Amino acid sequence: MQDAAPGKVSFAADRLRPVRIWLYGMAAFVLLIVVVGGITRLTESGLSITSWNVVAGVIPPLTQADWEAEFEAYKQIPQYTVINHWMSLDDFKLIFFWEWFHRLLARALGFVFLIPFVVFLAQKRFSKDLALPLFGLFLLGGFQGFLGWWMVSSGLSELTSVSQYRLAAHLSAAGVLLYALLYVARTITPGRTLGHVSSFNWVTTIALLVVLILQIAAGAFVAGMDAGKGYQTWPLMDGSVIPNGLFVMDPVWKNFFENALTVQFNHRNIAYLITAFVGFLIWRRAKDGGFAGVHTWLIRIGVLVLAQVVLGIATLLSDIQIDLAVAHQGLAFILAGAIVLYLADMRRAR
Repeated sequence: MQDAAPGKVSFAADRLRPVRIWLYGMAAFVLLIVVVGGITRLTESGLSITSWNVVAGVIPPLTQADWEAEFEAYKQIPQYTVINHWMSLDDFKLIFFWEWFHRLLARALGFVFLIPFVVFLAQKRFSKDLALPLFGLFLLGGFQGFLGWWMVSSGLSELTSVSQYRLAAHLSAAGVLLYALLYVARTITPGRTLGHVSSFNWVTTIALLVVLILQIAAGAFVAGMDAGKGYQTWPLMDGSVIPNGLFVMDPVWKNFFENALTVQFNHRNIAYLITAFVGFLIWRRAKDGGFAGVHTWLIRIGVLVLAQVVLGIATLLSDIQIDLAVAHQGLAFILAGAIVLYLADMRRAR
């Protein structure tokens, strides 16, 4: 977005410019971690490392003995004994890489955050009012690491994969971190954005963000249960608009989280709701004065929603092809990020 008075704030006078670049870079780094996490999940790699060593875990196995020890530890968990007992050591090395790389990026996130934070604090580039929320984001990143291990630990004793509940919590927390980084970065941009912002704009955009966050969590349940592996037709599902078997579990609430049919059905229909809602917002904005200034974001959001719908359908029909599925997950976070930036610019509007 363009500031209302471009050029009035010089780069030299804008002491927060390096901070903004850092925060946007951090958001991009979190998105990278999410994408690698998606690959880790889709390749069933997440349980390949059965322990959590904060320091020693940075270095992968270097000798044949080290690899044999890691493989032997993996052989003790249900995923190997029930599903992957056919694996050779070379097969194991492939899934080990993705989990190790995902954890390495997660560890690096702490350094990428903390070192610039300390430098900027020493340079007095931000006040305590900004420093405290930023440090809170650092703690949120650490909590995300805890959630990651909590998720992995759910698949080490009884389950053959991680708990879909914990996967949804882990993915949702990553989203909160990403959105917070973008929001803070945008709100400390100097100047103002053009355009009138009404209470209707605020309420409907916040509602859209909430529904999209719920949709991303619903997608985590689809991924956690491999629910996309069934009912791979569109627009009908199991030959019907409303398939049979949505509520076969007792109690009924379990169907929304543990019935693969219901989980996929919900994910599809929340997508329809989001698409219709964004279409309504674009129609309403066209009636209320057009898309100049801050409301340009609505056009961008509309394009992203259409792309996401196409990707979602393509992913389903492709039997969950990994590149399409990862793009679908990544684009969901980009879409949510665009909505967050829209909200941040609403705050900066005049």
